Amino acid sequence: MIKHINYIVKHYKSRLMFISSMLIFGSIGIFRRYIPLSSGILACTRGFLGGSFMLLCYTVKERKLRFKINRKQFFLLCITGAFIGVNWIFLFESYNYTSVAVSTLCYYMQPAIVILLSPLFFKEKLTVKKLSCVVSSVIGIALVSGVTSVRSIGLTDIKGIIFGLLAAVFYSAVVIMNKKNPVDDTYGKTIVQLFSAAIILLPYLLFTGNLRGISIDVKSVIMIIIVGVLHTGIAYALYFGSLNHLSSQTVAIMSYIDPIFAIILSTVFLKEPMTIFSAVGAVMVIGAAIISETDVFYKEQ
Repeated sequence: MIKHINYIVKHYKSRLMFISSMLIFGSIGIFRRYIPLSSGILACTRGFLGGSFMLLCYTVKERKLRFKINRKQFFLLCITGAFIGVNWIFLFESYNYTSVAVSTLCYYMQPAIVILLSPLFFKEKLTVKKLSCVVSSVIGIALVSGVTSVRSIGLTDIKGIIFGLLAAVFYSAVVIMNKKNPVDDTYGKTIVQLFSAAIILLPYLLFTGNLRGISIDVKSVIMIIIVGVLHTGIAYALYFGSLNHLSSQTVAIMSYIDPIFAIILSTVFLKEPMTIFSAVGAVMVIGAAIISETDVFYKEQ
């Protein structure tokens, strides 16, 4: 009886932690709008702050710093971290050029991209169902972007869409590399990737000269700390801390709380317009992503 009660408590606690992490991730676009830094600097800062916070949590929990990662895994995690850093840059740039809703949905083209690449990397067949999900995602993005509406979209919107899709490409690379490089030490794995993301961006910032002439106020500093600690450190800690007591299918389905919440926030706080076409497109993108992953996670159960 006591074991059953403990299981229920852990299960619902894990659900609460996971949902909290998705809500935090979904709000990052709002905060990005109020931070007057280049996407490169913000991504680099996010990596260092998030990695430092997770390292602190790891040290407090384990009492000693000892990652269960071999050299090959470490090297591949560093490469994956570099992709994460580039992914963040493109996502933050996308927020600068188009709406948070459009950026987020372009970003969530990642499942469709992984489906198209799965025959190459995982020797999986492209079924009619999976191809239908890809087509649905592409049509959904077209509806959300506004290309099908009477009004013409501007050059800045097109840039935002391109940056959002590039972020999705690098996000797909991160997903594929993590699947090809399984590491049991999830906290250590994330710490290595976050610090790698930050470190790999330093040469880029020095080369482009983005470190010059930085001018921020107290409000901006607070926003940066929130993005680094809350949206990266705490969010990742909640996310990975919840996975042990949730099924893969539950994780897959609840992951789409992130884009849905991002769209709601952008409509309410940023007053970004949401037309019927946009709403239908959002449903098509998110629905296709959920359906495309269902078969895989049913097989894992």
